[in-house]
Parts: sequence; structure tokens; C-alpha cells
Amino acid sequence: MADIEKLNIAGVGGGGQAWSDLHNLGPYCNIVAICDVDDKRAEPSWKEFPDARRYRDFRKMLDKEDKNIDGVVVATPDNTHAVIAMRAIKMGKHVYCEKPMAHDIYEVRRLTEEARKAGVVTQLGTQIHAEEGLKQAVEILASGKIGKVKKIDLWSDNWRQFTPLKPGKHEVPPNLDWDLWLGPAEYRDYNPSYVPYIWRHWWDFGNGLIGDMGCHIFDIPFWAFGLKAPESVYAYSTAVDKESVCVGTIIHYKFAATAKHDAIDITWYDGGIFPSLPDSMNPDRKLPGSGGLYYGDKGTMLSIHCGGARLVPETDMKGFTKPEPFLPRGMNHYEDWVDACKTGRKAASDFEYSGPLTETVLLGSIAVRTGKKLLWDSKNMKITNCEEANSLLRREYRQGWSL
Repeated sequence: MADIEKLNIAGVGGGGQAWSDLHNLGPYCNIVAICDVDDKRAEPSWKEFPDARRYRDFRKMLDKEDKNIDGVVVATPDNTHAVIAMRAIKMGKHVYCEKPMAHDIYEVRRLTEEARKAGVVTQLGTQIHAEEGLKQAVEILASGKIGKVKKIDLWSDNWRQFTPLKPGKHEVPPNLDWDLWLGPAEYRDYNPSYVPYIWRHWWDFGNGLIGDMGCHIFDIPFWAFGLKAPESVYAYSTAVDKESVCVGTIIHYKFAATAKHDAIDITWYDGGIFPSLPDSMNPDRKLPGSGGLYYGDKGTMLSIHCGGARLVPETDMKGFTKPEPFLPRGMNHYEDWVDACKTGRKAASDFEYSGPLTETVLLGSIAVRTGKKLLWDSKNMKITNCEEANSLLRREYRQGWSL
């Protein structure tokens, strides 16, 4: 990494994944300010970075710290990613944003465009993008080791049990600014079932398990084949509710052929639903909790989230030679972003790459909510056959909030 004076970083979010991001950036940056709407939730960051100035409102922090910071880490619930990241981008600050990039596709598209216009360095929080196992999986696929791939199964079972809203009226804890936590979402009374983690189970704040894990799991095929946008998507799921996300989904994507790849069908499974085992796989074996099966005309590859890749059946590994590494090594995901900020190059998972990736993930959630096959015109950001679905591309912000 370039030997230049450390960057000054402000963090929006101080607990959970936000703490993890700041902790991992700490060796390379000065964490000078931290904002969190929940004082209790932010305690790990307050403790680790006692000299960082404390804020509750990210707008006040960014305005006051404008001349003191070089970049901003956005690690809040999905509902507020876009408004925070956009403000930082328009101020000319580099941005590290947790996945998914935003709550809805319109926000993702706007952030991608504004970051390009501002010339700032961006990075999506797909930390595994820098890991050796994922890079080896990408290199196996991109080098044609299993031939032409036309079918892919992806899945994740990384989910917490749904918690229904607790009945009755509940007082907002004194440590929490509920109005700021809601951000641009429609106002509703505080309920302890929303926070801290279970917000992912509610459409107004998250996008279900695919919103949580999709950007990680789809990263391999997007990188290996240079995917951009599906031409269609449809889904099956458990009961669809207007308020809470589905327990389990199966989402089918179709990607048209390009000069880089044949037509590819990708199917996503979650909520304890898994794809069928390949005929060549030992039936006593179990699929990992999160991963992918890639079916080529010369072989099949199993990717294991955070665990590399294997050929299926295992006997195919005998004598198998991995391709010569051609993807960059030597930096973790956080180092990569910091080095890119210092040198002006693109980060590995910048918004130009991760924007289309996130849009694809979020399009799957729209297919689940509508229950219809959707035809996607990515260039014009329009679903061409379902006006109902178009209304889910962009939500209405409540008064006082704007992008």
C-alpha cells in the first residue's frame, strides 16, 4: 500500500458490522469521528476509538467535520445507506458502503452516477471479494476450466428467525433516536422487534436474505463472467406479506449471451431451501450453508462461501491443476479501498462494478414481492411488463428527506 499519510475517516454506524469495518480500517486510517443514533449499540466503537468525536446525526457530523475527513464509512441499516452515502459523495468524500449499496434500485443507480461524476473512490462492503478462495473460484471459471457455464445455482441459509412485532405501545429507549433511525422511511411507532438486527425482516428497511447475502454470493459469477444485468427474473416464495419479508425464496434470473459469455440461468435459493445435488455428487454429502454450483460443459464446480472452490465429484480433483493466478493479491478489502483513495485508482468492488451487482440482487426482491415474471430494461431502469413492479424501483421519502 502506498506510504502516504493516513486518511482521516468518519464512520456512520458504530455497532455490529459498523464496528467491524472501523476496527479493520483502524490500522490504516485515523478514525476521527463516529456517528450512531443508538449510544448503546455504538459502545464497541466508542471504546475502541475513544478520541473519535461523537455524533448522533450524520448530517451534523459531515457538515462539522467537512475539512477534517477524507472518507466516510456507511454501515447502517439498508434504509439509510443512500442518503448518507450521497451526502458524502456530493461533499467530495470517498465512500466505503456496506452491502447492499442501497435499499432500492433507483438509489443504487443515482449513487453510481454521482460517484462517477464526483470522481471519488468507492467500495462496497463485500469483504470476501479480496479473499484467496473467492479469487481462485473466479479464476477457475474465467479460465474455462469447467468449460462453458450456462447454469448456476446460488444459495444462502444465513438467516435469523423472524420475530413478529411485539403487541402494545413501546417507549423509545433513551439511548436511541428513533426518528433518525427511521431516516427516509415512512414513520411508524418504535417496536423492539425492529432493532437492532431484525430490521432485515421488514421490506421498509431491508430486502430479506438475498439483500443480506446476495451481493456476497453473486460476486463470483459477476466477476468471472462480467455480468451486468439480467434480462428477466421471476420468483417463487413462501407467503408474501406487504410488511415483512418472505421466509424462503427461489428466484430465477436469465442473463442474455454477450461476447464474454453464453446465456446464463442463475437460480437463487434461501430460507432453508437448497438446490438439488448434482448427479455426480455423493448423496451423503451436504451443501454448505452458503455457496454456489456452477455447471459447465466440461465439469461442475462447487463454491463454498468463505471457503474456496472444489470440483464435483471429488474424484475430479485428482490431477486437477488450478489456473495460474491472474487476479491481484496482497491486500485485504479495506487496504484496497484505502490504497485506492490515496492513489486515485479504482477500488476492486467500486460502485461501477457493485452497482449492477446490487441492482440485480434488489430486482430479485421485487420479483418476490410481485409474484410475476419481470422483463428488465436496465439501460432505461424500467420493468417493461409490470407497472406495479416499477413502483418498487423507487420509494417515496417522508417529508424532510431527499437524495
